[in-house]
This record gives sequence, structure tokens and C-alpha cells, in this order.
Amino acid sequence: MTELKQKLARLLLKLSYKEGDFTLTSGKKSDYYFDCKQTALHAEGGYLIGRLFFEMLKGYDVDGVGGMTLGADPLITGVTVVSHLEGRPLPGFIIRKKSKGHGTDQYLEGLANFREGDRVVLLEDVCTTGGTLITAAQRVRDAGLEIVGVLAVLDREEGGREKLKAAGLELDSIFTRQELLAAGQ
Repeated sequence: MTELKQKLARLLLKLSYKEGDFTLTSGKKSDYYFDCKQTALHAEGGYLIGRLFFEMLKGYDVDGVGGMTLGADPLITGVTVVSHLEGRPLPGFIIRKKSKGHGTDQYLEGLANFREGDRVVLLEDVCTTGGTLITAAQRVRDAGLEIVGVLAVLDREEGGREKLKAAGLELDSIFTRQELLAAGQ
């Protein structure tokens, strides 16, 4: 495991990982909660996530990245900034939960940086059931972009990967829960 990944694991465990009794967005009960925004909005955490995602993206032929607001906003920013610094600029887009309702009435912000048919990777903080990602993917496809992969900070390993695969989406993650706990040791 890389030094950057170990540093990120320690930050995630300190700032984002909580054990207890929680109800998740999906409605499922869990003995832990993972609030990635706490780490993604931390200066070093945001950099580490952006750097690690950028390294993972080297395996993709991709024109940009995007994801669902609010969880993916800092992830997208981290990747776009790192990509610029590395000389491989990747623009980003953000998917709204609801269409704008005025002006262009679009679900996606940042489309001026893309052309129809561009290949993109979706970024996600936590994948549990995959439901949010499937909704987001449909909006991205409706906007004319091709999704070539999904990257998450944490895969909870609760069926999301399989549900995404059934919807034609391949998930890769920086950590699973077990990997995160092991890396933070």
C-alpha cells in the first residue's frame, strides 16, 4: 500500500469514520457511518483523495470526471486541480439532485467543458447500494456523455458493486471497509 493511501486511511478514520447505530441514506441500518466530506474538505485529505483518484484514472481513457452533489463536489475539485498540476487537465461536472428549474433547466453543471460523446468517470464518496449512482448515471447519459467507470473512496461491500455492474457500470474504490480499517493500523 502506498504511503499516500496510508495517510488517507488515517485521516479518514480520524475525521470520517464513526461507529455506533446509524440509518443510512438508503434506509439501511449500520453499525458505522462514513462521512467522507469531513476528510474531502480537509486540506490534506482533499489533496490525497484527488491524487489517489488521479492515479486510478491513469487506467482509463477519459475526458473528465463528475458526480452527484454534494458528496462528490470536493472529490471532483481535487481531481481537476491535481490533473491540471500534472499536465493532464480533466474538467469536471456536478450533477444536481433536481433540475435547475430555470435558465437551461439542466441537471449537470460544467457541461461547457465537454462535448457530446466525451468519456467520463463518475466519482462517489461512499457506495452502499448503488442507487444514487444509477440515478446519476442516467442523467449523465441523458446529457450525451459516456460513462467508462465509477470510482469511490469507500465501497461498503453491501451490494452496490453488483447493482452497478447489472446497470453496466464498473466500480473501483480506494478502500473497502476492511481495507480502510487495516490500512489505518
